[in-house]
Amino acid sequence: MKKHYINNNSDKLLLFFTGWGCDESEFEHLNSDSDILILYDYTDLNLDFDFSKYQEVNLIAFSAGVFVASILDFDFGINKKIAISGNPYLFDPKYGLSEQMQDLLYNITEENADFFARNYLVKTEKEYKNFHPSKRTLESCKFEFEHLKQIYKENKDKIKDIFDIAVMGEEDRIFDVNAQKDFYESRLHIIKNSRHNQFFRIKSYIEILNLADK
Repeated sequence: MKKHYINNNSDKLLLFFTGWGCDESEFEHLNSDSDILILYDYTDLNLDFDFSKYQEVNLIAFSAGVFVASILDFDFGINKKIAISGNPYLFDPKYGLSEQMQDLLYNITEENADFFARNYLVKTEKEYKNFHPSKRTLESCKFEFEHLKQIYKENKDKIKDIFDIAVMGEEDRIFDVNAQKDFYESRLHIIKNSRHNQFFRIKSYIEILNLADK
């Protein structure tokens, strides 16, 4: 996996697992008092980073990043663990991506990428105008998707439901919302009038972490 580190000279770290096809540019409008380690491009599970200086680590995982975070073994304690628009069982027929959705994601092209973003990721025209897609190539995203399927196959038995709470858009079209209600039960926070991308309704990492205290 790739990483993008933001140093705010803090003794706290926010560990952010982004979604499939993402990079740091999509989340540059979010802020935090903590240092931030943004992770993306899950073609492997290598996480080479020195966590030893931090007194507190919090974890946020988005979409496919929910699965990746759930199979890693951390040799330190994590304070808060929050899932956004995703499920640890990424390719499970009920809780994860349907076969139809997998085909749709894998076959995104330059011609239909904007249609996909407008109809599956965001809800309003304002969100669409402010949407910052990643700067990665479609070839890179397709390569990552293939590796995610292989990683899931090899690590399915290692999946752990580690999350304190989960956040899901009321009109998410990537994952089945009712299935997420069954899986997360009382831990699930529904954001009304929202689709898959919650980062126009949630303005900061701090706001996300505060959800765990409600």
